[in-house]
Amino acid sequence: MKKKALFNWSSGKDSALALYKTLQNPEFEISCLLTSVNQQFQRISMHGVRVGLLEQQAKSIGLPLEIMQIPEMPTMEVYEAVMRETLLKLKNQGVTHSVFGDIFLEDLRKYREDKLAEIGFEGVFPLWKIPTQDLIQEFMNLGFKTIVVCVNERFLDKSFVGRIIDQDFINDLPKNVDVCGENGEFHTFTFDGPIFSKPIQFEIGEVVYRKYERPKEEDASDTACDTSASDAFDFGFWYCDLVEK
Repeated sequence: MKKKALFNWSSGKDSALALYKTLQNPEFEISCLLTSVNQQFQRISMHGVRVGLLEQQAKSIGLPLEIMQIPEMPTMEVYEAVMRETLLKLKNQGVTHSVFGDIFLEDLRKYREDKLAEIGFEGVFPLWKIPTQDLIQEFMNLGFKTIVVCVNERFLDKSFVGRIIDQDFINDLPKNVDVCGENGEFHTFTFDGPIFSKPIQFEIGEVVYRKYERPKEEDASDTACDTSASDAFDFGFWYCDLVEK
């Protein structure tokens, strides 16, 4: 009997590679893609990608899509309540595992595993501790194509957003930036590769700058690329809008 799992789909490259590896694993059956979406703007949380493009990805991959509607600036309590309700619904459908594309953030993995354990789920991390240089090369060698849709100006300037990840992009990254953006330096939208039946069609729209205000509640999370650092709200984010064709 295969283990039924949901896949936490961000729309980006780490998700795409982790899904590829999970689909190759005979232990698991992926029941759906799970994505959190900004309720106000109808865009993928953190990445800023339109829901329509997310739906195109799921259709091309051939898996059902489960969308979690999250408020613009949710407290952790609100976020966790929505997540718990969603997971309990999937648990009733026989799902027992939750797959993530995390690579090396220990605290994040522990948080996920602790929350999953509360409702009897297990976490699966197919990319865990694989060197990010190896992962990005494998990603490109497999024929995946991805575009940078968000950069944190703390690490990268405007010129990096809207670029396709290739060897030139990797060579241009500053030394302090992880090649997979695992520290929240950048986020991507994957539009082609071996998990897709056909490429996702889009046009590059405008590039916008956004700076987030520090939430009034100390435990509030955010929809920016990464706001976990103590000085996170001193920096803004460049987003590249992708428009459906």
